Amino acid sequence: MDSENRLGVFLRARRELARPEEFGIPSGGQRRVAGLRREEVAMLAGMSADYYVRLEQGRDKHPSEQVVEALARVFALDEEGVAHLRELARPTARRKRAPRRPERVAPGLLRLLAAWPNTPALVLGRYMDVLVANPLATAVNSCSAQGVNMVRAIFLDPAARDCYRDWPTIAADTVASLRATAGTDLDDPRLTELVGELSLKSEEFRRLWARHDVRAKTAGVKEFRNPLVGDLALSYETFTVNGAPGQILIAYHAEPGSMAERALALLGMIVAGEISESASVAVDFEK
Repeated sequence: MDSENRLGVFLRARRELARPEEFGIPSGGQRRVAGLRREEVAMLAGMSADYYVRLEQGRDKHPSEQVVEALARVFALDEEGVAHLRELARPTARRKRAPRRPERVAPGLLRLLAAWPNTPALVLGRYMDVLVANPLATAVNSCSAQGVNMVRAIFLDPAARDCYRDWPTIAADTVASLRATAGTDLDDPRLTELVGELSLKSEEFRRLWARHDVRAKTAGVKEFRNPLVGDLALSYETFTVNGAPGQILIAYHAEPGSMAERALALLGMIVAGEISESASVAVDFEK
């Protein structure tokens, strides 16, 4: 990771993703670069080519708000992308890094998840580790088992490609979410280790990470292939956990009256039966 020129790396990545034809610029001929040329970005943003080159090269790291807005417009950044660009352009003092404490889930939140036997729910940490998941969440998606790192599982566990019906979208959203969680703190040792491992082992991860997409988990629909009840299309909602920076609670639900609702109810009964059977075995063993 280029920790000394994060703004320039971001701008270069977005420039290479821009499509010249969307700006009325012919994309064929003798173009030697992917996306827009530096001078084309400068022209579209209303600044000098020399100044834009200084931004990409890291010779100027703190552009004005007017420049940020112009670049955001050229690169068609969404609200989260613009916020990330502003953060990269903000002067920050280098601080001594405090040791990270192990992430823990509050007892009250643990009790809440346990009280939702019919709602798949889990808590993710700042590196997308599954800190806790109730039994139904694990039954819906094996990548949601407690102790699993979801980014690593999605890219390195072959079973993940079978679990998600639209694996490419899930993979792209996961990388963008990891960037959103990390923000500009890309020197975090655990993050560096995770990104380094995945960049070496997964070409797909390496390509997606290089895009510099930033997109936090909010809400949406995921489609799962479940070995017990078949396909499941479940909506999800995410909630930040107050008092635990970086942690998010994810809860899934099915559309009322849908096949997914019936399948989820059946899966819940299967899970409840397995838990009841395990409890009976434990009681018999104690006797």
